Amino acid sequence: MIDVSEAAVRRRTQGLARPDDDLGRLQALDARMLWAALTEPGDGVAGALVGALGAREALELVLHRRGSERLMERCGLDAAAAHAAVRRWRARAGDAPHAVSAAQRAGVRVLTPEAGPWPARVDDLGPHAPLCLWVRGEVSAVVAPAATVALVGARAATSYGEHVVAELAAELGRGRASIVSGGAYGIDGMAHRAALAAGAVTVAWLAGGVDRAYPAGHRALLDQVVASGGALVGEAPCGAAPTKWRFLARNRLIAAGSDATVVVEAGWRSGSLNTAGHAAALGRPLGAVPGPITSATSAGCHRLLREYAAQCITSADDVRELIGWRSTPADPGSSADTLSRVQEALSGRAARTPEELARRSGLDIDAVESALGLLALDGAARRVGDGWCAPAR
Repeated sequence: MIDVSEAAVRRRTQGLARPDDDLGRLQALDARMLWAALTEPGDGVAGALVGALGAREALELVLHRRGSERLMERCGLDAAAAHAAVRRWRARAGDAPHAVSAAQRAGVRVLTPEAGPWPARVDDLGPHAPLCLWVRGEVSAVVAPAATVALVGARAATSYGEHVVAELAAELGRGRASIVSGGAYGIDGMAHRAALAAGAVTVAWLAGGVDRAYPAGHRALLDQVVASGGALVGEAPCGAAPTKWRFLARNRLIAAGSDATVVVEAGWRSGSLNTAGHAAALGRPLGAVPGPITSATSAGCHRLLREYAAQCITSADDVRELIGWRSTPADPGSSADTLSRVQEALSGRAARTPEELARRSGLDIDAVESALGLLALDGAARRVGDGWCAPAR
């Protein structure tokens, strides 16, 4: 059984990043971390109980008091649901403290509503809001971005979808929007890469512990997200494996943690539609990128446009309008014209430095470097030493 004494709290929380050493805050931090280990993400019964009693009192009630189900009923919880919940929570009690020590080893920051910074957007989920969040990377990327846009879509993305999401992520990122996605293959991964190439902040919400790279093939990408000033964030404790239901639960956090959600490419039954459904239920702005009517990977986007009243997204200006940013006139540093001008300045025979490309294209160096990153993603430019060349024909 979990020891909730003052000494045990201090032992478990020693070494974890936290705003101060006030015992009350430590106890709330400790209790919420333990709750995260006892429950599955989005557990509404736990959320309602913690909301009514506070994390520590609710934890003591469930683990150490007989008749806790009857007391839970007084908080407005259904008797059958309370009984089932207590049984499943107590079954995990012996393993819960290990989640805290795993976070210590991984150098993970734990956020709670009571102590320190907290992304208030997720509170819109009510009793299904996360009990705490585990963050690897820059906390401010999760808590206080100027604007946050979720770009999500199919894992089996087409070249069309990858091209569209790369342009959206890069242009929005250059405008200081934070790019959010789920770290998966396909659209998610391209959104993160394009944001990084544009020098933007990007955040990956994970379905498992933030100390585990998933998918494993994106380990280097996820490490780069952290190294670049972004973050990996999730509600499952360190060491937790991603599962199908945790992916679905994670999707609600992508929607709740963003100012708007844009589905770039999705099949008829894509998991991205689950994210879109959460965004719609929360009243968050929702957009979808249209595709060829013959493409199965765009069928889900067309469904969103028809059935969910999603806004049609054809450019970054459409997304800016979605989040309430005033659209700006196209300029050579932030439009598709930039890519064309940099591409024309490349030579197929000799490498040219970004400074030389800026002189030849008439663009500033920042715009050239961002464009080179996007062109490299599309295979339209290659780095040679300190310079860049057009691809060999």
